[in-house]
Amino acid sequence: MNLGTVAYIDCLIFCLFLAPTLVWKAGLFETVWCALQALPFLLLKLPIVIIWDRVLSPFQRPFSQRVTLFEDVVVRCMRYAFANVPPRIGRVFFAREVALPYLWFRLLRKGHFGSPIYWREHGDTGFRGIWVRKDPVKKPDLVLYYLHGGGFSMGSAHFYLEYLLTWLGLLSLAGYQNPAIFALEYTLVPDAPFPTQVKETWKGYEHVLDVTHNDPSIVCVSGDSAGATLVLCLLLCLMNKRLAVPTIYGREEFDRWLPPTPALAVLISPWTTLVSTRHRNTVSDYLDAQKLCQYGVQFAGSYASAANPLASPGCCRDASWWKRASPKRGFVVTYGTEEVLAPAIEDFVDTLREAEIAVESRAEPGGIHAWPVASLFLSSSHEGRLDELKALTYKIRQRIPGP
Repeated sequence: MNLGTVAYIDCLIFCLFLAPTLVWKAGLFETVWCALQALPFLLLKLPIVIIWDRVLSPFQRPFSQRVTLFEDVVVRCMRYAFANVPPRIGRVFFAREVALPYLWFRLLRKGHFGSPIYWREHGDTGFRGIWVRKDPVKKPDLVLYYLHGGGFSMGSAHFYLEYLLTWLGLLSLAGYQNPAIFALEYTLVPDAPFPTQVKETWKGYEHVLDVTHNDPSIVCVSGDSAGATLVLCLLLCLMNKRLAVPTIYGREEFDRWLPPTPALAVLISPWTTLVSTRHRNTVSDYLDAQKLCQYGVQFAGSYASAANPLASPGCCRDASWWKRASPKRGFVVTYGTEEVLAPAIEDFVDTLREAEIAVESRAEPGGIHAWPVASLFLSSSHEGRLDELKALTYKIRQRIPGP
C-alpha cells in the first residue's frame, strides 16, 4: 500500500486534528504558551537560516544538499521541537486520537473507504499492540515484531500505522505469501519507567511466538531509535535466564522457560547507549545530545541505572553475551552518517563484529536519524519515500527466505 507523498492539504488536516487534541490532553494554557514560545523560531530564525543555508551560504549542510525545501523545513522544526517542546505536548502529535483520523483522511483522499490491508488492535494482560496481516486466518510465513521510537516518552503504534501497512505491502511484493506485523504499544515514560517497557516487549514477543506456533525461524524483530533499544534489551534478556527472569517476572518465577531467540534483528538508527560521550550534535540531525541524555535517564530511573545493560544495551561489551543473544541470522543495522547517534552505533557494530556475529551495517551518507521512517512521511518523491523500506525488505528476504 502506497498512499503517496504528503501534500499540503494533508498537513492542514493533521493540524486540524491536532489542535483540539492538544487542548484536551495538554491543556489550553500550556498549549498556547508553547505556541507563543515557538513564534520567534517560526517567524524569524527559521526563515533566516533556511535562506542562508540554501541560498546564500557557499557550504550547505550535508542533509540539505539531498532534500527538498519542504523536507528541510520540517526537519528543522522537528529539531526545535525535540529540544524545546515538553514531552507532555510532544506525545500528542503521535497520539492515537490524532494519528487514526489523519490516516482515515489519507486513505479517503486516495479513494479507500477503509484500509485495503487488514489490521486490528490487540489488548492483552500486560501488553497492547496492533496486528497488521495479509490473511488473519492462516498462519503467517513471516512475522515482523516492530517497536516504535520516540525517546520512550513519545510515539505510538497508531502513528506508525501507515508505515506498517506500507511495509506489509512491500513484504508481500517481495514474495512472502502471508506476512504479518505486530507493533507493540508500550507504556510511555513518565507513566512508567524501566523495566516496564522491557516486560511488555518480552510479553509481546511471547505472543508473537504463539501466533507462529512457536516457530522463531520466521520471526524478525525490528525497531527504530528507542524501539531498537528495546529490541536489544529483549535479546539480552533472552540469552540469560539469571538476568531475565527476575527482571521480567520476578524472582518467584525463576524456573520459568525462556523463549528462543528470533531469526533476525533489523535495527533502524538504534539508540544503543542511553547516556554516552559519543553522542554529538551535528548541523543536520534533529536530535539533541543533551536532551537525549535527559530522556535516557528518565527512562532508566537514574544515572546509575542508565549504565545497566538491560536498560542500555550498548553498555554491554562482553562478546560472549552478544554471541548468545544474537539472532540466528544476525543483525541488519542502518543509520545516517549525520545523526547524533552515529558514533555510538558504529561502536556497537564493532562490538558485534569483534564477537564474530553476522552483522550487515549501512551508513547512509548525509542521512539523519531514523530516515527510513521519516522519509515515508516527508519525502517529496513518490518512489523515493519507499527506497529505504525496500532495501530493508530485501535484506529480510535474503535472510528469512520463507517457504
